[in-house]
Amino acid sequence: MTENLELEAKRLRMSAIREKRHRAETRFRRMGIAAVSVGLVFLAVLFGVVLASGFSAFQQTVVQLDVAVDHTGDNFQGMVKRSLRDAFPDVKSRRHKRELYGLVSSDAAYQLKDRVQEKPALAGKTVSLWVPASDDIDMVVKGRISRDLPPDQRRFTDRQLVWIDALQAAGQLKTQFNWEFFTSGDSREPELAGIAVATLGSLFSLLVCLAMSFPLGVLTAVYLEEFSPRTRWTDFIEVNINNLAAVPSIVFGLLGLAVFLNVFNLPRSAPLVGGMVLALMTLPTIIITGRAALKAVPPSIREAALAVGASPLQAVFHHVLPLAMPGVLTGTIIGTARALGETAPLLMIGMVAFIVDMPESILSPATALPVQVFLWADSPERAFEERTAAAILILLVFTIVMNLAAVLLRKKYEIRW
Repeated sequence: MTENLELEAKRLRMSAIREKRHRAETRFRRMGIAAVSVGLVFLAVLFGVVLASGFSAFQQTVVQLDVAVDHTGDNFQGMVKRSLRDAFPDVKSRRHKRELYGLVSSDAAYQLKDRVQEKPALAGKTVSLWVPASDDIDMVVKGRISRDLPPDQRRFTDRQLVWIDALQAAGQLKTQFNWEFFTSGDSREPELAGIAVATLGSLFSLLVCLAMSFPLGVLTAVYLEEFSPRTRWTDFIEVNINNLAAVPSIVFGLLGLAVFLNVFNLPRSAPLVGGMVLALMTLPTIIITGRAALKAVPPSIREAALAVGASPLQAVFHHVLPLAMPGVLTGTIIGTARALGETAPLLMIGMVAFIVDMPESILSPATALPVQVFLWADSPERAFEERTAAAILILLVFTIVMNLAAVLLRKKYEIRW
């Protein structure tokens, strides 16, 4: 009887322990789900805010002008102004004319010049030309600036609103897809600013970064994991590699400024230097993930290769490294995606310059997408706000695509031992 009571008491204690453990596991699971849910909500809110702020930048307001081209063909700005005066002949005073000219961008004259230079036969004829509206008018038409603001809080007048309505009623004002945002460089005028130069600069920098960091990182990981003796010196190197992975990125920018620019006199604001700095920053990530991928390969692979007569070098490069390559490539893509969004190191080496022309090589002056976002965010014009958000969207898309590629690559080629 006593034994039965002891067994029953023991069973009850074990049952209570199991119940307590199950409740703890349930709480932990719910906390994890809640944490992931909160993170997804914040991510969705962030992406939604950026999308709502920047989506309008992919549309551009344009105005149709009927321009009478002079036979001389030299004063294109005057031709544009005359076409505006012809459209609104009741505008007489100098002040009102200045407001009228402010409806269109300053690039209208250059577009007219390009059209006439392409077709000299247009001299003496009337040309129908769609030109970009000025930044404030563009923001009003797209609803980014309210018409109901007090006059002292806006940069457009009531007369300009009347002219906008008249142009819309006549079918001479519309919004269209803003190709200029993807094909042009930076500009002081928001309606003309684009990300082409910054995108090309980021591409050149990433190519230099990959060309330097990938082979160096993989070879370093192979040597440290497969061939290096376990000494204090290798332990010191491993500790420093792990520490470098946590160093703030601006430190690498200071290193690039001190060494690449001041010592080696490499060209300032060039993708070559930017790529070298990003390669220094990416190297620790590639080395750490590469070593982890090599360590995950079973020792039996090495032993089997050595047993059939392969040298240690052949065993690693013919058998171990190919099996570890999916993990190595995943780490490389993740490190490169981080480098794509870095701004501080590029600011230190001068890639913050105002660049309009397309870079022709890795030695040409250029900027990068994160730096372009930084420059536009610091601009006072309201129209640069939507350009900033749109550039952030493009940067987010590139980063998401690279991280998605890393996940798909790992799932497709990863071997579970």
